Amino acid sequence: MSKHKKYETFDEDEINLANRARDGLSYNYFTTLSERIQLSVQEWADYLHISERTIQRYKKEGKTFDPIYSEKIIIIELLYKKGIDVFGIEENFYTWMDTKSIALGGVKPKDLLDTSFGITMVYDELGRIEHGIFA
Repeated sequence: MSKHKKYETFDEDEINLANRARDGLSYNYFTTLSERIQLSVQEWADYLHISERTIQRYKKEGKTFDPIYSEKIIIIELLYKKGIDVFGIEENFYTWMDTKSIALGGVKPKDLLDTSFGITMVYDELGRIEHGIFA
């Protein structure tokens, strides 16, 4: 078996994803995901447009994330899954996410995850890399 770790996530069926977002993700799921894809609470706060304190409140109160936040968390998780599949080795993908990209306007892909447009740009760039099309 190669160094490539199979990235595990819930079923990617769109109905299931919509229901999962609607139901809200648990803080435990969020924590496990954050550790897995190496994103800090501050980064998540920036991506979700909420304060770290609000995220900590979810933990303290044992609440699930609101649907709007759950959806964005799921979308970012799916982006990471795609990236790991494209790069084959998680660490290679994480390095790419943290490196300025000329194709993405000279910014780190990771810095674009705060908007839907940015996420789409990163996803599209992964598609180009997957198909050997480099800018």
